[in-house]
Amino acid sequence: MRSTQSAVESRAAPEQVPAHPHVNPWIIAISVMLATFMEVLDTTVVNVSLPHIAGSMSASVDEATWALTSYLVANAVVLPITGWLANYFGRKRLLIAAVTGFTAASFLCGLAPNLFMLIFFRVVQGATGGALQPLSQAVMLEAFPPQDRGKAMAFWGLGVVVAPMLGPVLGGWLTDSYSWRWVFYINIPVGVASVLMTKLFIFDPPYIRRTSSRIDYWGMGFLALGIGALQIVLDKGQEEDWFGSSFITTLAVISAIGVIAFVVRELVTDSPVVHLRVFRDRTYSAGVSLMTMLGFVLYGSMVLIPIFLQTLLGYPALEAGIAMFPRGLGSFVAMPIVGAIMARFDPRKLLALGLVGASFTLWQLSQLSLDAGYWEIFWPQFIQGLSLALLFVPLTTATMDPIAKEEMGNATSIFNLMRNTGGSVGIANATTYLFRREQLHINLLGANVTAYNPAARPVLNGLHGAFIAQGQDPATATQQAYGAVFGMVQRQATMLSFNDTFRLLAVTFLLIIPLLFLMRRPRSHAGSVAAH
Repeated sequence: MRSTQSAVESRAAPEQVPAHPHVNPWIIAISVMLATFMEVLDTTVVNVSLPHIAGSMSASVDEATWALTSYLVANAVVLPITGWLANYFGRKRLLIAAVTGFTAASFLCGLAPNLFMLIFFRVVQGATGGALQPLSQAVMLEAFPPQDRGKAMAFWGLGVVVAPMLGPVLGGWLTDSYSWRWVFYINIPVGVASVLMTKLFIFDPPYIRRTSSRIDYWGMGFLALGIGALQIVLDKGQEEDWFGSSFITTLAVISAIGVIAFVVRELVTDSPVVHLRVFRDRTYSAGVSLMTMLGFVLYGSMVLIPIFLQTLLGYPALEAGIAMFPRGLGSFVAMPIVGAIMARFDPRKLLALGLVGASFTLWQLSQLSLDAGYWEIFWPQFIQGLSLALLFVPLTTATMDPIAKEEMGNATSIFNLMRNTGGSVGIANATTYLFRREQLHINLLGANVTAYNPAARPVLNGLHGAFIAQGQDPATATQQAYGAVFGMVQRQATMLSFNDTFRLLAVTFLLIIPLLFLMRRPRSHAGSVAAH
């Protein structure tokens, strides 16, 4: 009997024991984070180079923005199907293919002879890069034991939070010092190092296997149609005056039809490309909702600050990028600390603290004036960076806690898609609200700029006299005086619109706090507390 049992155990052993050697999880983390940092960096590093790209390719800046839009669209389409692709082709194989494709596309973007070819290679770059974020997150969550996942997500969060803030600084420096083409060439050594480390240290777990040979072509088609059209609407909406444009209206209808058809298809098919039933878990659903809103506010505020610095305070592009760095610095300092203390605190309490802190810093930014100095901008951003560490690390850890390892790739794909989608909506909302509020304040303030207003009369008379002293005739001097005062009104109206927008984002952070009550206490956290 014992010999028979031993024989059975010996035959079962190959299925139970991993066929790959044990690798230090931090080596795995570095391997996947190289590629992730590179991919996230590329979402913002090109922004400051657009005027240079447009100039060198005889195109307008509006035409050059398709180099950004094309990347984001391709990225958004691939993100949600990454889990399915990993099961179908193998995670390690997909990761190597994605990094290789991204690196090669980066090289070709740098060589692009015209705008059409640049946009084409940016589509390839976005499609191959879309898989990197969810793959790296899934690999790291599985490489670390549950009690150490906070540390893993702190390390992962450093790349996701710091890279978008470092992008404008690095992009501005490379463009000014060398050429916009170096914005793409810098990816090559990072990509090569990532491929080598992936081949050496990343291995597929035994449950990564092709569950079905069928491919849900309809689901993939509806997804590409819905998400792709939505991304273009969000990226080009403000530029095209939203639903005043038939182009945007048509794309919005196409997007709605595509998304609805995709959801219905995935719920009824036997082999869905995206497993939407993962939303049955309320902790995961609440966590994804929180991450969507976090992306909304984070990316919305991140796009406002460089505009404020450059248009109102007169910062050059590179200095504006440097002035934004305190937020990344705050996250860089706080994330390792938050990762280390995660095992001792309920993540939901850390999340609440982070939401309140982030809201407070946005409220501080809403109090800025045209006389704002560097330190008045530095400290709110630095404190916001600290707060973001209290958001990203606990939120990712708590959201993924109830997810089975077999579903981890699918869950992280949806999680990252919703963060990016929330970011796109946030940017579109922030810029549109800013523009609308500016128009409102110009009308309100401009109505008071008349010679009959006791407050405006001394200013107009003083400017009129100054222009007369410069040799202008009275009629011209009057026109110039009104023009100068209107310029002051316009700057003040723009400042007030920034105040309003930061205030709106601050309130948004507070409004999403109730979602925390829907999240359960993580099981892994409960175990670690008991151990203490």
